[in-house]
Amino acid sequence: MTLAGRFRSPAVSSLLSQRRSFTPSLKSHEAKSTGETAPSGTLRAGDEMHGFVVQDVQGVGELKLKAVRLRHAATGAEWLHIDRDDRNNVFSVGFGTSVSDSTGVPHILEHTTLCGSEKYPVRDPFFKMLNRSMSTFMNAWTAHDYTQYPFATMNSTDYENLQAVYLDAVFRPTLREVDFRQEGWRLERSDPGDTASSWQLKGVVYNEMKGAFSDAGSLFATRAEQQLFPGTTYQYVSGGDPAFIPDLTHAQLVEFHRARYHPSNARFYSYGSFPLAPQLQRVDRIISSYTRLEPPVVPMDVVPFGEKQITEFGPVESVGAADKQTKFSISYLTNDMRNVYETFSMSIFSSLLLNGTSAPMHKALIDSHIGADYSANTGYSPYTRQSSLSVGLQGMADKDIPRVEALVGETFARVRDEGFERRRIDAALASVELAYKHKTADFGLQLMKSVSTGWFHGVDPVEYLKVSENVARLRADVERGKYFETLADRYFIDSKHKLKYVMLADPKHSQQLDQREQEMIRTKLASLSSSDLAQIDAKNKLLADEQMTEPDLSVLPTLAISDVAERSARYALDMGVAGDCVPVQWRSTATNGISYFRVINDVREKHPDLLPYMPLFCDALTYLGTRSRDMPEIETDIRLHTGGISFSPFVTTDVANLGHIEAGVSFGSHCLDHHIPAMYDLVLELVRETNFDNTNRLRALLNALSTNMFNDVADSGHLYARRLSASTLTPEMQANESLHGIAQVKFISDLARLKDLAPVIEKLKQVQEVVFNRMTMRTAVTASAGSVDSNQTALDSFLASYPQRKDVVDSGAPAAPDSSLTASNGTQQTATSSSAASASEAKFAATSQRFFCPLPFATNYAAKSTRTVPYMHGDSVKLQLLAKFLTPNYLHREIRERNGAYGGGASFSALQGVFSFYSYRDPSPLDTIKTFVRSVEWLTNEHSISERELTEAKLSVFGDLDTPLSVSEEGMSYFTTGITDDMRQERRGLFFDVSANDLKDVAAKYLASPSESSSSSSSASIAVIGEEGLAISGEWKRVHLQ
Repeated sequence: MTLAGRFRSPAVSSLLSQRRSFTPSLKSHEAKSTGETAPSGTLRAGDEMHGFVVQDVQGVGELKLKAVRLRHAATGAEWLHIDRDDRNNVFSVGFGTSVSDSTGVPHILEHTTLCGSEKYPVRDPFFKMLNRSMSTFMNAWTAHDYTQYPFATMNSTDYENLQAVYLDAVFRPTLREVDFRQEGWRLERSDPGDTASSWQLKGVVYNEMKGAFSDAGSLFATRAEQQLFPGTTYQYVSGGDPAFIPDLTHAQLVEFHRARYHPSNARFYSYGSFPLAPQLQRVDRIISSYTRLEPPVVPMDVVPFGEKQITEFGPVESVGAADKQTKFSISYLTNDMRNVYETFSMSIFSSLLLNGTSAPMHKALIDSHIGADYSANTGYSPYTRQSSLSVGLQGMADKDIPRVEALVGETFARVRDEGFERRRIDAALASVELAYKHKTADFGLQLMKSVSTGWFHGVDPVEYLKVSENVARLRADVERGKYFETLADRYFIDSKHKLKYVMLADPKHSQQLDQREQEMIRTKLASLSSSDLAQIDAKNKLLADEQMTEPDLSVLPTLAISDVAERSARYALDMGVAGDCVPVQWRSTATNGISYFRVINDVREKHPDLLPYMPLFCDALTYLGTRSRDMPEIETDIRLHTGGISFSPFVTTDVANLGHIEAGVSFGSHCLDHHIPAMYDLVLELVRETNFDNTNRLRALLNALSTNMFNDVADSGHLYARRLSASTLTPEMQANESLHGIAQVKFISDLARLKDLAPVIEKLKQVQEVVFNRMTMRTAVTASAGSVDSNQTALDSFLASYPQRKDVVDSGAPAAPDSSLTASNGTQQTATSSSAASASEAKFAATSQRFFCPLPFATNYAAKSTRTVPYMHGDSVKLQLLAKFLTPNYLHREIRERNGAYGGGASFSALQGVFSFYSYRDPSPLDTIKTFVRSVEWLTNEHSISERELTEAKLSVFGDLDTPLSVSEEGMSYFTTGITDDMRQERRGLFFDVSANDLKDVAAKYLASPSESSSSSSSASIAVIGEEGLAISGEWKRVHLQ
């Protein structure tokens, strides 16, 4: 994948700290050996261990960790080890990979290194290891200036296995031309068997980046950044521009690896409870033979150009009004990102300037209704050597550009003169502090991401971890006065480098891209002789044969089923009551001084006309303000006292009956324990007092939602295709399409175009009346033992004022979970009765359908979904294993390797009872749909499942089941779905006993088309989202967004 350094956010980068430090090099005579097994806790600066010299050891109390920095004596490779009591251990190796063109060489290299190595000469060992491991995370990515290969696992054997594969992949890859042509780009005939057929460009990265450039927001942010940094590495697209990717040669790829993937240019990262010494020893064995070199240097500092304006053209967004398709931003060069404290300060400045309804720029630009929302690049970007801050709008008329420019200038002038409200500053800093106390399951990965950009630019990574010092220094600077005012003057009022970037919508943009691609193909063909073309045909045949060759996977390390724990984690829960009648699930555990509160309000009555309004209703609750206070004031209180308040639609299916669902709204918050009363009061204020008559803010919200939802389809079309294809199969999936799918995108788009919002306001008030009802709610609280009483008192007070509708009392309050559920992890647990916990659904008839949603993209997404069985059915575990088997053994090869899509596979949702196939950024979605069908034919009629393949599928499932949870999610499975620890354990045991014949049986029973198997009668639907010019024919239902 590629990060490409394009992400910007007005929110605070939560893991930035305050000071830049200089790390002196250690002379060889200063080092002393510590032996083979010295724990990291005893290491001191100057110690030497397995070729590495300790540079520094620092404890970071607030994060409960010890950071050890080391440098390899022979090569200069750097290592950051985070010693922390955390079972979810992380390892990563990365390299500086700044570019001098837009061919995407580091991105294609990232893919190609994972296609086989000297020790593991297997095609695509990375994907093969996904099913030979119980990793909690495996990936690789390319950012602006570096490429990283991280993984996480809780199993020490698994850790060693993955570390061995990753290290051999990056330092000793085979880098075969055949893999370069698969992953990067290639010329190929549309029909490989017909020498008269037309030529096309294919390749995994090529198609991935075509899809990325189809996202209008991403394209805008990319082009604006390129224009902001002329003459530097940042004027190029590290992930690759489709117009330039075909310029890259295999020889250039190999040379880039030689120069960049070297220990002297490497950063190693390890995190968790596994010992450091064995890791150092394993790495030293690999890199000790290298001699030190100086990595290539590329320009990173831009020469200030004063002020300029650039206008370019981009795609039309089909949900927007024709006269409001312009995107505009103003970008300012700011500080050197290596100044860690100023980077932290600028992140806070950006948050205060832009983030939330109380922000000055939000009031100036969003509340003015000039545009739909901030432009995609709006925010502070510390991902380039010289950071930048951008402010802009999308969904605006080009005639309003001067007005936006004036408002931006006036707002910066106001900040220079008046600064920011002190309460908002305190709230922003409180949010940073709370974010660090919140215990997440992927904390090690998040730490790595937070330090990486600066680390690859020479910053001591430990400086990013000193949160308390950061906050204290900034508070002191603010107290002295005029701190943020000075930043506003230095970087914005007195800017020496400012870009005004305009992107106008061109209805023919996609057509022009297609024409340019065809012209690029013609140009390449014109330079090739008949013998050259014959050679290309031969290479394509070699690739096709290679893709069909069964690899010898015995060379790859693997876990065994014996490595899998027989029993799953259990979470002690207590059941109680608050407010006389409301069930409460209590989880008392170590929370680092934070209380977590969650509510589910079940909508008992059928209100199908209100269902599509639920997402808008939830967003409105934290945007419109209340009858007594405006949202900016409330928002500041929320940030001061909580980690945020969120509302979302809630739907879940009965574990024993696909026809019964529970639907409503879920909401919650978390806070430091001394803010417990304030948290409950703020939630109650939004529930009871939200002012839905605030028409101006409602219109602004609708405009922003409409634009952002459309952009989300371009980025996550496979999820929308899966929802659409499953919408005809079960009540829950029908509801999910209405709430989160293409239907919701169209619904919000239609509402945004209404001139009179009075009918919408009336519907939102109806939703409020129906949803918030004390008689149809249940709550969950996770807290430390010492704060349970405080939460009980606050919860009782909260419920005393919570709305109650008398007319639904007789429908039955939600049943409290069975009394056999106790506080003991080992005690029997019983699920809530489905008749009490689920809404009784009208009879639902599953049907089969084909959907096509045409959109102005240069990429496609396909999905096929089939209704199967509920969670408690005996075939459910077999179907879950079947999905894990089909993806690596057939679908990955056919969809990604042969077809060139960025991704594809099968998935099974046990709770929803739906089996799905999908593809992502797919050049040939109609062919992929045939692949979905062929995969079942292949399994049922042609393939014999080996013991190895079955074991790998099981390992992959157990890896998913054993993924660590954040403390706030412990016990939530029972609260939301009624699935007990005993039910999870029983299901876990069934996975061990599934046989190869079981997989064949369920494939034939549920997935084979009726013509192939008389035993299959399941309903199945298909959806394709993508290019308007696809050759769709036959009985397809077209779904148009506008």
